Amino acid sequence: KGAPVLSAGRSPMLRSLLALRRLPLRPVRFHMRALSTGIIRGGNVVPLGRISRSPFMGALRHFAVEPVVVPELGDSITEGTVVEWVKGPNDYVNVDDVICVLETDKVSLDIRSEKAGLLTEQIAEEGDTVEVGAELAKLDTDAKAPEGAAAPPAEDKAAPAAETAPAAPEAPAAPSAPAAPAPKKEAKPEPAAEPKPVPGSREETRVPMSRMRLRIAERLKDAQNTAAMLTTFNEIDMSGIMKVRSKYKDAFLEKHGAKLGFMSCFVAASSNALKAHPQVNAAIDGKDIVYRDYCDISVAVATPNGLVTPVLRNTETMSFDEIEKEIAALGKKARDGKIAIEDMLGGTFTISNGGVYGSLMGTPIINPPQTAILGMHGIFKRPVAIGDSVEIRPMMYVALTYDHRLIDGSDAVLFLRKIKEGVEDPVTMLLGL
Repeated sequence: KGAPVLSAGRSPMLRSLLALRRLPLRPVRFHMRALSTGIIRGGNVVPLGRISRSPFMGALRHFAVEPVVVPELGDSITEGTVVEWVKGPNDYVNVDDVICVLETDKVSLDIRSEKAGLLTEQIAEEGDTVEVGAELAKLDTDAKAPEGAAAPPAEDKAAPAAETAPAAPEAPAAPSAPAAPAPKKEAKPEPAAEPKPVPGSREETRVPMSRMRLRIAERLKDAQNTAAMLTTFNEIDMSGIMKVRSKYKDAFLEKHGAKLGFMSCFVAASSNALKAHPQVNAAIDGKDIVYRDYCDISVAVATPNGLVTPVLRNTETMSFDEIEKEIAALGKKARDGKIAIEDMLGGTFTISNGGVYGSLMGTPIINPPQTAILGMHGIFKRPVAIGDSVEIRPMMYVALTYDHRLIDGSDAVLFLRKIKEGVEDPVTMLLGL
């Protein structure tokens, strides 16, 4: 009483609040309960269903803002780093659009939207470390797609007859009223690259290590500190398998659609050797030894962000063409940055092929919790003794690094000899010898 009078003007919300103020005291409880399903109009609560066509509803639209959260990243991975925002505030996002890129200890992941809507807020910034389940952004799922944007796929609830009806072609936009161009985003700095030396320059450049590189460094050092690593060597005469490859590579490609390489032979020979020497396929877990009756071989693949090891599952049951197809598919995914965490989980044995870079010899490091790794190297012609004569043969040095806590030296030597026999004479694998 005596309070100044407020003018509602043309604001529908203010008129509704003033109407609520003039309501009698006794019915207030009823009206407050009804506010969840209606609005105040002329001192009465009107259900929302009765005013769905009201021009005032545009001002009272409920914003269905939903969070975009960090998904599950796989076993033992609890956090990642936001390395790039693909979508920014006020960008419209369709279903399955990439919103941002998250880098974990093992791989870079594209975070995709499960719903369509307008990105209203970026909660995490580039460089922030986020845990699984943390909010990355806010998405208004009630917002409409702008003109010219691809509409999200609608659920097909029409009758089967309607499914065959051709869609009407979209009318072209009037040239006199073109769509307003989207605001330009600020140019993002390019990722730090290795600096190129300038002749005569003595400058130094410091760039941060990627999350994947930090994790690789940590795991390799842990392997050195934990395992009693020892390496044994042998050499393989590649002339036999090279003749087989040269003779059948065209027919192999025509029938299976995959190139015949040397990796399939080494994977098959390693699987055969793992079955003959199960301790090489085992792992140490505390005070126990875990033996596996399957062979999951990790194949080391170099990517721009670091070394990754996708896994070939149950290689003991795979044929040469199945191995080649799977290696090609996983290698492409790794190089394109589309490999998933699930592709790299597990693995009982690893093969690293440094020969593609011309390596002569090296000592690979075990990939924990595995207990052995095979290192392949380059093929070079060398004089070798064949019987009582000397011949020039294409030779490859191979190295087996193993954990001496579990694998004895004799087992390691016999294991590597088994691989040598299988590669030099693949018929022995076909005969189960």
